[in-house]
This record gives sequence, C-alpha cells and structure tokens, in this order.
Amino acid sequence: MKLAIVHDFLNQYGGAEKTLEALHELYTDAPVFTSILLPRRLPPAFSSWDIRVSFLQRLPFLEKHFKKYLLLYPRAMERFDLSAFDAVLSSSSAFAKGVRARPGALHVCYCYTPMRFVWDSAHYLAKERIPFFYRPFLKSALSYLKEWDLRTIGSVTRFIAISRHIQARIRAAYGRWSEVIYPPVETSRFLVSQSRDDYFLIVSRLNAYKNIDMAVQAFNQWGRPLVVVGEGPRRAALQRAAKKNVTFLGRVPADELVRLYSRCRAFVFPGSEDFGIAPVEAMASGRPVIALAAGGALETVVPGETGVFFEKPEVDSLLQVLRDFENRAFDSARIRRHAEKFDKAVFKDKIAAFLKKRLNAEC
Repeated sequence: MKLAIVHDFLNQYGGAEKTLEALHELYTDAPVFTSILLPRRLPPAFSSWDIRVSFLQRLPFLEKHFKKYLLLYPRAMERFDLSAFDAVLSSSSAFAKGVRARPGALHVCYCYTPMRFVWDSAHYLAKERIPFFYRPFLKSALSYLKEWDLRTIGSVTRFIAISRHIQARIRAAYGRWSEVIYPPVETSRFLVSQSRDDYFLIVSRLNAYKNIDMAVQAFNQWGRPLVVVGEGPRRAALQRAAKKNVTFLGRVPADELVRLYSRCRAFVFPGSEDFGIAPVEAMASGRPVIALAAGGALETVVPGETGVFFEKPEVDSLLQVLRDFENRAFDSARIRRHAEKFDKAVFKDKIAAFLKKRLNAEC
C-alpha cells in the first residue's frame, strides 16, 4: 500500500501537529503533503521528513501574512498530484480534506473539526479583531469557502472524528457518519509528584477564542496565583489586564512544563475545545482539571473523579467553582490511570486497525 498523508499547513506546533507526528511514526515511509511549511516554528525532527509543499510556499511574506492568502488554499490542495497513492490520510481542520485522490483510492479524513471559521463564523469573528473595512470582503470569502468545503465532501471515503463533540459537528455540517478516535497524548512524558505548590495552571495558545481573558479576570478577583504558559496574539493584552498574582511564562522547555503540570493545585481550562490535549496532559500528571462544561472536556474529564466543571463561560461561574475547589480532594493515581486511556499507543493502534479494515473492505 502506498499511502500519502496530507496536513492543512505546518505553520505552528499544536495539537494537530502532535497528532501528525503520531501518524508519521505509524507510517514513516508516507510523504506529507501540506500547503505551507515554516520550519522555524516546528521541532527539529520535522526536518528529516519527506514534506512536499504547494505553490503557496513561493509567495512573498509568507511567515507574516499567510492568512491573507486564504482563498488560495483550496487551489493549493487540489493541485497536489496523488495519483501514485493507493490511500490518502488527510489530517484536517480546514483544507486538507479537499485533496483529490485518484479514482478508487481510499481517502480517510482525520477531522479535527469542520472549518471553524466557516461553520461557526459569527462566534469565530466575534472573538477576532478584524478591521471593519475588511469584514465585507471576509464575508464573501467565507461564503465561497463554505461552498468549496461542501463540494469536497464526496472526495472523502470515511471520516474519523477526534471526539463525539466533533462527530456531531461533522454530521450537522456534512451529513456524514464518522468514527471517534481520540487524539494522541504522550502520557509517559508526564510525572505524578508527591508535593504541590500553591498555583493554578493554564497551558494554551493565547488566542481570543480560548477564553483566557475570562480566567484572568476570575483570578484577578480571587487573588490566588495563576501561571499561564503559552504564546499567542492576545498575550500583550492579557498581561496588561492581569494583576500581580497572574504570571505569564510564554513558551517553556519540555522538562519545565512537566514540572509545572505535576506541582500545580489544578489545571484551568476555560474554553470550549474540540478535544483539548492540555487537560489530558494535566491528568497524566495526576492533577485535577477545572473545565468549562463544553466541548471535548465533557469526554475527558470525569466530574468529581478527575476534575470539576463550571457551567457558563462567565467570570462568576468560574469563580464559584474555584472557591469551592478548596474543599475537594482527588486521588492522583486514579487521575493518572484515567489519562492513560488517551495515550499515543492507543491512538496508533486504533488508527492502524481502522485503515486496515477500510482497505480490506475496499479491495
């Protein structure tokens, strides 16, 4: 079997890229097709891969202005020549599922979400700072992309969803059934510590939709220490809004992240995510999670056992749970065992079994 892996873009290192790493470990001979590649934003290991980029890679000022080429990404995916491959595995939250496999080839899409900026555009745009003069153009662009997204549904043989939450979104947007295989978490990297420090922890990309501003406001009022790990366009604004009990560390080395997870009082997860790898990493460290009762957290956090939920994305709702948290006790070993259900080895076994089954069915 000749397999090609297709990924939307390699311009940052997040949960989707960690999943791509696991897929590449599973199929080391498979080339990775992607629209753009920004090597400086990726771990060094990516430099040894067979990565094949689109014509977008030759466009000017790509690193700073890649979002401005939005309407060219569908064309970039459609122009890849995949005629030599028996199977295509697309890793997609946007454009990769739109590649054109040869007739009769298997195309499995591991779907992180149907395009968020298309299918949930009102919520997405409300959280982003977009100049008013750009909005009419953007509305037309998103309408075009939605039409293109719908046209490409038929190119996918089978969908895999990263959570039941995304399974429902795939059904609503595309009218297609999908199997759920949770993304990989390297639980073996994380350690359970016998001692704790007096801080709460957030590990996140600092984007507007992550609701980090709400958590900062809650800790401003509560006064307890909060440590925020991560970078993103909202960092400067968040730091200006934060009081002295909130500390921003930016990116930290891997060993320091392990220590921060293992010694925090609890991990705070204020946004609605499609899955959410960071809470599982915290649980792999034996630490409970305080999460918004929405999205993938509903599938990874067991209330009362591995964490607690707050019901509304509001400061008061989070504050109430934080104050009540002081009286709760959790079993670190039990939390760790739960996290191991989402280990990378489990993911790889399930992906391999799924592809083998589908290839046998297609033969």
